[in-house]
Amino acid sequence: QVQLVESGGGLVKPGGSLRLSCAASGMILSVYTMGWYRQLPGKQRELVASISSGGSSNYADSVKGRFTVSRDNAKNTVYLQMNSLKPEDTAAYYCNANVKTIAAMSIMAFWGQGTQVTVSS
Repeated sequence: QVQLVESGGGLVKPGGSLRLSCAASGMILSVYTMGWYRQLPGKQRELVASISSGGSSNYADSVKGRFTVSRDNAKNTVYLQMNSLKPEDTAAYYCNANVKTIAAMSIMAFWGQGTQVTVSS
């Protein structure tokens, strides 16, 4: 009923930049907090950054000052601008959105399929 489609991952050298995008579509009534998580194999998924519908943002300490989360409410899209990338930023990045759907009329969490970010020289 709700799909999140991510784009923008890839291979980049240390110090480089990438921009991730995630668009939500489907039977959407309202989109609330959106965010990005990342996960390494065998590890728990961790919050990278989130942004409320009003624009308030929250970041993991490890990315503060380097990553910027933003959103376009008209397009139900969230972005993650990643600068000064480090090898330890290498992970699968997942988009998350909290959505009130037309069918359920309750707020549910949805996830994207994940996009790989690899930082290596």
